[in-house]
Amino acid sequence: MSNLATFSQDVTTLPEPTGRKPVAPELISGDPSFRSWIQDKSFDGKVVSAIWEATPGLTQCLKPNTYEYCYIIEGAVEISEDGGKSTIYRAGDSFGLKPGFSGTWRTLETLKKFYVAVNL
Repeated sequence: MSNLATFSQDVTTLPEPTGRKPVAPELISGDPSFRSWIQDKSFDGKVVSAIWEATPGLTQCLKPNTYEYCYIIEGAVEISEDGGKSTIYRAGDSFGLKPGFSGTWRTLETLKKFYVAVNL
């Protein structure tokens, strides 16, 4: 097994994704659906690298024990931290959600992001 991981942003070159639809209490409004193309898992699944797609809607976003780096490939999202401000991210933007993050994720335009999540 190699210790070098190469990632693709072209989902047509990746294996079939897994999909799901959020339900309450995660779902706040809309009818979003999610798909994930896992590209790598390391350290017994504690580190995951993938492309994730979401259609428009509003959901809870909780990261109690996870650090997640995100790079927006396409689309737009508005992230609001509980008790804080809202920030809109678009294609080409990147950000990190730190352990303890609690807020909302509003997908404004169908979104694809590349992410690396580290579960602590």
